[in-house]
Amino acid sequence: MGSALLDKLDGMNGEAKPRRGLGGGPLRDPADMIGTARPSSEVGRDEPRDFNTAPPKADSAMFYGLIGIVARAAADGNEVNPVAAGLNFLSFLGAHAGRDVYLKVGNTWHHANAFTLQVGRSGRGRKGDSIALIHRIRRRIEEVWAGTLGQTHTGGLSSREGLVMMIHDGFMEGKKEVEPIEDKRLWVVESEFANILQQSKRDGNTLSSALRDVWDGVCIKPATKNNRVWASRPHVGLSCAITPSELVSLIESRDLTNGFANRFLICWAERTGLVPFPKGASKEDLEALADKTAAIINFARGNYPAQSDTREMRLSQEARTIYDHAYRNELNKPEASELLTALLERRAPYSLRLAMLFALTDKSLTIEKHHLEAALAWVRYCRDSVRFIFAEKAGIADAEELARIGKKILDFLQDKPNGESKTEIINTCFAKRISAGKIDKALQGMMTATPPRVELIEKPRTNGRPGNATKIYRLFSNDVRGTCGISGMRDGARDSAFAESADCGGLWKNGDDPNPTIRHVPQQSESPESQEQSHVPHNPHVPQTNLEKHDLAPDEADFVEEDV
Repeated sequence: MGSALLDKLDGMNGEAKPRRGLGGGPLRDPADMIGTARPSSEVGRDEPRDFNTAPPKADSAMFYGLIGIVARAAADGNEVNPVAAGLNFLSFLGAHAGRDVYLKVGNTWHHANAFTLQVGRSGRGRKGDSIALIHRIRRRIEEVWAGTLGQTHTGGLSSREGLVMMIHDGFMEGKKEVEPIEDKRLWVVESEFANILQQSKRDGNTLSSALRDVWDGVCIKPATKNNRVWASRPHVGLSCAITPSELVSLIESRDLTNGFANRFLICWAERTGLVPFPKGASKEDLEALADKTAAIINFARGNYPAQSDTREMRLSQEARTIYDHAYRNELNKPEASELLTALLERRAPYSLRLAMLFALTDKSLTIEKHHLEAALAWVRYCRDSVRFIFAEKAGIADAEELARIGKKILDFLQDKPNGESKTEIINTCFAKRISAGKIDKALQGMMTATPPRVELIEKPRTNGRPGNATKIYRLFSNDVRGTCGISGMRDGARDSAFAESADCGGLWKNGDDPNPTIRHVPQQSESPESQEQSHVPHNPHVPQTNLEKHDLAPDEADFVEEDV
């Protein structure tokens, strides 16, 4: 098998060498193809307010290791956006990695499957081209390494029952017993995501709830009249595409609030240029990519499906420190509107799932700093994509006005420890220039924030006189450890701090270390190959790191569940 591409790109099989394209010329960095973000310091502070939202800009950290190699190879010599190619490859790897490697967060065990959604205008998104190289890699692996991959379905999804039938646990068909499908790995390619959104709007169709279940890895049990067919412990990855107009117009409010939409990594990606005569990857390059991909999938798969959840992935100390800071800030920071916040609610679990994938590409069971940084770069790109796509629907201008009103209320209440009534806020703080309705919305948002920034106190009328209690608004009296970058609050002494895990609620016990820790659980079994570690040189933008596996200290704080 040829290994020219792997030697050219990032020196994964030896010394780092200059990256070369398929034609032998220098290969551009993916971030250079699609631009880089302008530093905020360059933006004039005194300019008139402009609510236009710029398209997202890629960070070089996104293209770490094999993910970057495939993204560059797919984009080299043609119009494919490397972000789109990398996004599809993440979904492909996650779907075929299986359920043997897991990451434990509280009582939730995460696996590496991912739902991805490329958004781009019709004809400009190059959706088919962005996944073409991945299909070539898939077919090559199926030809040479039979049994390495799970199933691939490209025919679209229409119902819960149809999804279950592809990974069912066996059932009776008349008097005939249909054998179960033991390997629950399934990669679904849906080039028309609008089809899924349309299906979910039909009465009685429960496809969206089924997809929520498979993302969580829980059993799907549709109850039909004649047969009860279900699928336990599914491992499904989705790779979807849609135009922005279809996404904004078809997505229902219930899909935003029930957790369906935020289970997708939504990325804006369109072609990077005009190339009349695009090139494709050579046979040698294709074989090299297939070799490397198959080796990584076999490492991740382990003995699956015969065994599941036998190898725990953990974060290094340095990675935990980075995740601690990110979790308390950007991963849980409220967005400018409730719509954007709802769409980005799963930033934290996705940062861990993607970090798992980047670690697996190094054949490592330890998430290092550079793995997590690559994952966070993808999460930030998705955040910026959502802001760009839904800017108008989210009402950014109105949301920012409420944020300014809220800040002024916080400043007003800062030196009023006993609080003030809404009437006083309207008359004194805003000189009756802001409507009561907008002030109500701002107060409501601050009272329901996590943690609250303002609290409402009802005081009985003086001298025991009858009538409604007086409502007083004051700053929330107890600051909470681990807040999401909220300022303007008093220093408090609340002992129990909200420290939600990546996908399920949790509290730190009083006196525990507030730094989030991914608890180590004794392994059920570990094959010798699971101990294999890769000492592969990394991308030039990521420091070299020794990926030796190590255990966490047994006395470190664990996530525990308590009643809130």
